[in-house]
Amino acid sequence: MSTLFFQKNLPQWERTLRTVLGLAVLIGAFLVPMEPWLKWLLVASGASFVAMGFVGFCPMCAMAGRRPRT
Repeated sequence: MSTLFFQKNLPQWERTLRTVLGLAVLIGAFLVPMEPWLKWLLVASGASFVAMGFVGFCPMCAMAGRRPRT
């Protein structure tokens, strides 16, 4: 059985920015009255940004060939 490991492709400043913006979107989704489908869309988007910030890996950046500077 093999384990899949992802190489982090986000620098620390971008990880912090994604986490903060994701939390802001999550908080805004619950505080601002809006249509239920839009609320769920914002919750999903905010949660994915927070997850990418914590993990340090962005699938879209990886597909685009983005590599961290070493």
